[in-house]
Amino acid sequence: MKDEAGRGRALVVGLGIAGIATALRLRQVGWEPVLVERAPARRSGGYFIMLFGTGLASARRLGVLDAIGDRTPRLAPYEANRAGRLTAGMSLAGLPGKPRVVLRGDIERALFAALPADVEIRYSTVPTRITQDDSAAEVTLHDTASGATVTERFDLVVGADGMRSTVRGLAFGPEDHLHPLNYMIAATVLDRPVEGIDQDQGLTLAEPGRSAWIFPFADHAPGLLFSYRADDIDAQFARPPIESIRAAFGPQPTGPLLERLLTAFEQAPEFLFDSVNQVRMPSWHQGRVVLVGDAAWCVTLYAGMGASSGIAGGELLGTMLRRHPGDLPAALGAWEARMRPFIQTEQDTALIMRRIFTPHDRKEQILRSAMLRLMRAPVIGRAMGKMMNGADMKNKQFDVAAV
Repeated sequence: MKDEAGRGRALVVGLGIAGIATALRLRQVGWEPVLVERAPARRSGGYFIMLFGTGLASARRLGVLDAIGDRTPRLAPYEANRAGRLTAGMSLAGLPGKPRVVLRGDIERALFAALPADVEIRYSTVPTRITQDDSAAEVTLHDTASGATVTERFDLVVGADGMRSTVRGLAFGPEDHLHPLNYMIAATVLDRPVEGIDQDQGLTLAEPGRSAWIFPFADHAPGLLFSYRADDIDAQFARPPIESIRAAFGPQPTGPLLERLLTAFEQAPEFLFDSVNQVRMPSWHQGRVVLVGDAAWCVTLYAGMGASSGIAGGELLGTMLRRHPGDLPAALGAWEARMRPFIQTEQDTALIMRRIFTPHDRKEQILRSAMLRLMRAPVIGRAMGKMMNGADMKNKQFDVAAV
């Protein structure tokens, strides 16, 4: 199937940020991507995203950065308690690397619009079997709408189908590679500002084992996030999400501010409710199959680098295929060797940043408060931000890597 330049036909599973970015880059370097998506149509929703330097640089090289836009708020955020007392907070948008605040849908729309019209996209389609030989990967695809099944051959299969990846299970065996952090998240985007809080003003209510966040946008109603510790993850899914969230914030009275946030979530038509896991694997490629984004590494939202790493991973994959024409093992090996130190840093960073998002206990809450006070001091704040975020190292590494 490959041409004389070593370019071939690739199946990309998953129409999210990592999948579309990968397909776009593959097409740019001369490959023929075929995108398949489990959903019956492209999903338009999305939540609060921060694009750091790595993601911004890759988006710029892919030609989509301007189309993504910028919703970064201007107002300083608050820290709050249940009584409604407000103090100065930490602006995530003020971290080193000057991250850009956007909605997930902004990134997906920009990437999707950049796909050439001749890129084939199949909805309501899932892989059910993957086998490989020396010449190709043979994939059985099931159309869930019609019930039809077809088997096709591809030079490369890219699993960009999320934390609970089907491709990972088919190609890498039954082990799910999920490492639970014993935390839950619940997120939504509101259709109006929270009463008493300006539209582009952030707010955090952090207590031992639980936190509530208002993530603001400059030109859109805010996002809302609940994060809490859960020793029994299965029990969280055994009842309606709002009941699990309220139980996590009990038994104390909610107070007016927290009650407004809980009610806003309960009334939201769309939301995300899930456990927090990292994906940790010894290798992200197996023969002609490679995993990208959350399917491979899932750094978690606590790292703040999910979208950036997904875009960068897809872009870099295409670049390495171009650098190693006709030599897929070399291309995939070089890609993983470049990506893995970066991802390891981000997964480790997530464990540190989780303490900022949701302190585990009273001790961590005290440490969190002290850290926030230090970070509001200009000189110390810049030093601590670089330590937590690693932005300078990450940005330099990937600005060079994907050129």
